Amino acid sequence: MEQPRWDVPVVDRAEFQPALDLPPSARQNRFTVLLRLLLLIPQFIVLWLLSIVAFVVAVIGWFGALFTGRLPRFAAKWLSGFLAYDTRVYASMLLLVDRYPPFSFDASEHPVRIEVRPGEELNRLAVFFRLLLAIPAAIIQGLLQAGWWTLSVVHWLIVLITGRMPQALFEATAAVLRYRMRFQAYLMMLTSAYPKDVFGDPPNTEPQHSATRPLVLTGAAKALLVIYLVLGAASWAVGSATDEWHTGDKNPDTGDVISTLAPLRVGR
Repeated sequence: MEQPRWDVPVVDRAEFQPALDLPPSARQNRFTVLLRLLLLIPQFIVLWLLSIVAFVVAVIGWFGALFTGRLPRFAAKWLSGFLAYDTRVYASMLLLVDRYPPFSFDASEHPVRIEVRPGEELNRLAVFFRLLLAIPAAIIQGLLQAGWWTLSVVHWLIVLITGRMPQALFEATAAVLRYRMRFQAYLMMLTSAYPKDVFGDPPNTEPQHSATRPLVLTGAAKALLVIYLVLGAASWAVGSATDEWHTGDKNPDTGDVISTLAPLRVGR
């Protein structure tokens, strides 16, 4: 992960998108695949605690960026490290890598890496309305994740049985993780570039740094992403309908809300 640099002139980085580097899909230990979520429980606990700190740092950073036009140095460094750690944990959870993530922000030896370039000048108006501007990207990110998790048991069985993630599934899952990372980087003001390139990068956009940089998707991987989006939308619709059903049906005569889950009362 590239550390923030404060000793160089600010240049136009509007087109730079935070980058994700992953190793190629390789064989994984079936035992660790079987128990992946259990093995990651300590990571989830630490990540949850760190996310509370990240929220506080991001709020302080928001005020700093609003008044100075830049994310404060300490916030940029801390949030960059948090994002890298978070991405390593999620890469393991999504079965992209078999190597256990270290409990550290700085893990240069780990195969999952990100590159962000904080410290650039930010548009104060975009900073002020950051949460509103992030809504479309949040919807896309939520749909992608919901769709992936809808098929997560299928993904898990494939990797468990074959011992590795098929290439198309690897590419689609990497695209989901990368978009999530870019969304978080934008939300935390680590970049001014709006999250994009859900369906990967055009060929030969940059020298090949890793299996996912540039991330060139096959037709099968793009089809999987479309399926994730559709399933994510369907799961959202079903969840909304279920919540409304649980909340209650409107009585047309009295207007009272009659709960469909209310327990039967015995006696009076």
